[in-house]
Amino acid sequence: MPFAEIGPIAVHFPERVETNEQLQELYPNWDLNVIGQKTGIKTRYIAAEDETAADLAVKACEKLLDEHSVDRESIDFVLLCTQTPDYPLPTTACLIQQRLGLRTSCGALDFNLGCSGYVYGLAVADGLIQSGAARRILLITSETYSKYIDNDDRSLRTIFGDAAAATLVQASEEQTLKGFQFGTDGSGADTLLVSDGGARPECDAIQPRHRKRWKSRLYMDGPSLMSFTVDAVPQLVSQVLENAKLDRDAVELFLMHQATRKMLEQLQTRLDLDDQQLPIRLENYGNTVSSTLPILIDELRTQGSVNPGTQTLLIGFGVGWSWAGCAWRERSH
Repeated sequence: MPFAEIGPIAVHFPERVETNEQLQELYPNWDLNVIGQKTGIKTRYIAAEDETAADLAVKACEKLLDEHSVDRESIDFVLLCTQTPDYPLPTTACLIQQRLGLRTSCGALDFNLGCSGYVYGLAVADGLIQSGAARRILLITSETYSKYIDNDDRSLRTIFGDAAAATLVQASEEQTLKGFQFGTDGSGADTLLVSDGGARPECDAIQPRHRKRWKSRLYMDGPSLMSFTVDAVPQLVSQVLENAKLDRDAVELFLMHQATRKMLEQLQTRLDLDDQQLPIRLENYGNTVSSTLPILIDELRTQGSVNPGTQTLLIGFGVGWSWAGCAWRERSH
């Protein structure tokens, strides 16, 4: 039986760079030194007004296909994780299929998840490959959260960045992904949401947990998200280890969704892990939602921290509330 493996990854960022120094000049009343220490973020990339998640996704895919000499005819499926689709319909993955020139017998699917989305995407890809429905899949994560954020919203503008990542998930005889575990608690929907733009009438929409008014279309209740995360993630780690039949000592890297430095430091404390075991790498990108994990994997591969045989856990958590994890061992070839 074939299994899914994480192949090459390509990342694309918009051209516009927004630094803490630039924000400090625009907003002298913001204390960017304190904000930067808490978030761990100094720079983020922001999509242009006419630039969408599909645009970023296509560029990431083109980079992946070209740099790794991937035959477009070999792609069986396009999986796109985004919460900022180009249109309510049609499916953005269909538009990406056409723009990439992939064959018309290629499957295409959008799924709406945030920071747990990459692990969910790996699970879906693994299922498609094990079922025999596909052998090569483009798993894409692409977000432009900046389009939901008001320029004057200090709490959000300093955290989120836009980006896309394309991962080639392909069939392998070696099982490198296992132990998948998922979690959902819809009672947390009111802590991170965009309540307009869907079919639900405004008068009947979910209301933010602690505010009647807020600056951006995107609302985030940071303290509630922190409480949820530090409670859910340690349990998730334990469950993934049990599912995968792994001892904790066998895991070399615990790769977490890169939310903020403060949140990741809390998880380091709760899990008794250091910076080497649970790396924090969002200084130059910000929180890119579902793309933080593939960006992190790509960076660690480039730096030589992830090598053939390296055993890791991949952990995503956030909006929904939704959380997901799996064990991943870097391919041996």
